[in-house]
Amino acid sequence: MDITAAPAPIPVTTAELEAGLDWIRGSPADGGKLELILRRPAIDQREALAEGVLDREVGLIGDNWHSKPSTSGPDGRPHPDRQLTLMNARVAALIARAPERMTLAGDQLYVDLDLSIANAPAGTRLAIGTAIIELTEAPHLGCEKFVSRFGPEAMRFVNSVVGRSLRLRGANAKVVTEGVVRLGDTVTKSG
Repeated sequence: MDITAAPAPIPVTTAELEAGLDWIRGSPADGGKLELILRRPAIDQREALAEGVLDREVGLIGDNWHSKPSTSGPDGRPHPDRQLTLMNARVAALIARAPERMTLAGDQLYVDLDLSIANAPAGTRLAIGTAIIELTEAPHLGCEKFVSRFGPEAMRFVNSVVGRSLRLRGANAKVVTEGVVRLGDTVTKSG
């Protein structure tokens, strides 16, 4: 899917976002579910997958993370602690307003799991399918692209004090144990 052809955004309001907080907070603390796997083969391209392979060197096989220059990594290379991004599927659904717009956020794994710092601090390992990933310290925050796709109120909301503590924009992670992940896989805290 070429996201430049996506339907025009219908920005969600702060009131709608605040009204959805209890639903978001109701995400399982453990034993959640992998709701969406998304590969980004090129800039502004998205491929929803039924299954993906997680690799310790390149992250999600076929995703462009490993080939994009980065200002956060050593020597302009991608930062190893930002191999993957996870987003709470409930947050993505609320902000996107339509299932087909969820992919615009650009995260690779969308989970129905409480990603809050209190429940899943940096260093938390998650088993998904046959893979294990580890949440990393670097915050995952909304940016200009996020604003253009979901509106300024959504960005202020996910980057607010509450939004950051709940990791509403998502969490960065790295692959610890390579493996296969499939839609519907259980997401459990490991170790």
